[in-house]
Amino acid sequence: MPIDLIIFDCDGVLVDSEVISCRAHADVLTRHGYPITSEQVFERFLGRSTRQANLEIETELGRKLPEAYHGDLQDELFGAFERDLEAIRGIHDVLDQVKQRVCVASSGSHQRMRVSLGSTSLHERLAPNIFSASQVKNGKPAPDLFLFAAKEMGVPPERCVVIEDSLAGIAGARAAGMVVFGFYGGSHCSPHYADVLRQAGADLTFGDMRQLPDLVRRVEADAVVG
Repeated sequence: MPIDLIIFDCDGVLVDSEVISCRAHADVLTRHGYPITSEQVFERFLGRSTRQANLEIETELGRKLPEAYHGDLQDELFGAFERDLEAIRGIHDVLDQVKQRVCVASSGSHQRMRVSLGSTSLHERLAPNIFSASQVKNGKPAPDLFLFAAKEMGVPPERCVVIEDSLAGIAGARAAGMVVFGFYGGSHCSPHYADVLRQAGADLTFGDMRQLPDLVRRVEADAVVG
């Protein structure tokens, strides 16, 4: 079947935000009584929703995170995005080239994406086809968000390609019955991260967003040959 829809994750795929985000989460969590490093945030929570991460943290703490935590995190994160955030190199060119429809399916909130995508001139290009885990019952690694995005866009799951940088996202896309490409071009990705994504079940991996149009064409051609 042809590919009719490309579903992009947001953080680490459209915007190079993961290093910034992990650092902000680690700093604010530590200040509020949950000592953690940015590396630990990356390993434990990358690709998962804030709701899921907070529930896990609160279970370990045996108490709710204070209300001030949420405001402090937002201030820290959004301020860093506005100062330092950049789009993934080549993404604007890719959006100009691909013939398929595109949308976003992110574990982040709509408010967060308005800031991150807005500061990189991507929000205006992708809205209103921007979907958040807050719109479904279960976030990644469940398939709910990807299936919701495909339904909203009117495209069957088998005609979608998902672009993901997280293990949770790859698991969710596979569970949704979609082709999934593992992207390792963000500044948070180590040299061996492509292997990690392949082991997690990515159908293929790539490190330069400018490769994407050719990779989608290759998948379509392989499907025709098959």
